Order: sequence, then C-alpha cells, then structure tokens
Amino acid sequence: MELSADARSILGLALPTDPRWVDLAAISLEEILTDHAFCEQKAAITCISIIQRYATHEKLVQILAPIVTEEWGHFRLVLAEIKKRGLKLGKQRKDQYVNALLGFQQKGGDPEGRMLDQLLTMALIEARSCERFKNLSEGLSDPALRKFYRRFMESEAGHYTVFIELAETYIDKKRVRKRWQEWLQFEKQIMKTIEVRGDRIH
Repeated sequence: MELSADARSILGLALPTDPRWVDLAAISLEEILTDHAFCEQKAAITCISIIQRYATHEKLVQILAPIVTEEWGHFRLVLAEIKKRGLKLGKQRKDQYVNALLGFQQKGGDPEGRMLDQLLTMALIEARSCERFKNLSEGLSDPALRKFYRRFMESEAGHYTVFIELAETYIDKKRVRKRWQEWLQFEKQIMKTIEVRGDRIH
C-alpha cells in the first residue's frame, strides 16, 4: 500500500529505548525469544479481533487479513529459531507495557473514537517493536541474530504505518494526528516508569 506523506510525518516515538536494554537482552536470549514469539502470536490474534469487530469495513479487512498470516508466520520463525539454538519456549507472561496502553484506550463515547484508539494502540506497539528490533539488529554480537532481527525490523516498520493509514481512511486526519500525539506522550511516560528488563520485547 502506498503510504501518504501525512501518515509518515506523524510517526516517531517520543522516547528511545534505554541503551542498556540490548545488553540485557543478549544475556537473556531464551527469555527474549520466548517473549518475542508470544508478541507475534498476540499480534495475529489482535488483528483477527479487529477484523471481526469491523467486518463491514472492507479496506480494513483486506489489509489486515494478510498481516494475520504474516504475524503467525513470524511466530513460527521465532519458534524455529528457539529450536535451532537448542532453547525452549517458556511461558507467556503478563505484558505490563501493553496492559498500560490498553488502559489508555477510550472505553465509552463515540464508536469512531474507540476504533481510533484500537488502531493507534496497534500502531504504537508495532512502532516500539520496530525500534527494539532495530536495536537488536545493531547491538547484538551474534551476526545471525542481527540478520534475524533486521528482517523483523523491516516488517514492523511497514505494519505501524498501515495502522496509521487505516485510521486516516475512516477518521478525520486532524483527529488522528492529534490523538496520535497524545498516545506518543502517554507511551513516553510508560517507558519512563517501566523497569528496563532484557527478558521482554516491551
């Protein structure tokens, strides 16, 4: 899908990841790969949920359907990497970061606002994942893992712009831009308060 200049111009995280995170992740490889696997799984499930909720929105369904397949494929790729390295898939953990984002979503009010927040939540998760994968692709000492995460970084970069564009398709662009800035500032505060841990993607 062709990305508009408007969609590109409003992207950008307000606070970068703490540089210590990559070093911590490098010594918690089994845990970070486990968490990554479940992040990909949850992304696929969430896209399915959005499709079900907005099944009459034809463009949304057409765009998100292949992303479901892609995210599930990513889950399988991470599982394969875990197996290749002789590691084990651990248990899924509670995602403090995502739960905090969900708490910021509009719960009542107009349906358009609820839809906007659901799409922007996904955009933000994908944006932060993209940034984390970039850090791993540049900061890990293992060349194979750097290449592995470069691939994921490029995929997530495309995904978060898709969610912004979908929001702009169904909702006034000025409203999308304003709310996106509010989300970026909220996420910045989350990143300031959450402990820096190497056993999780977010």
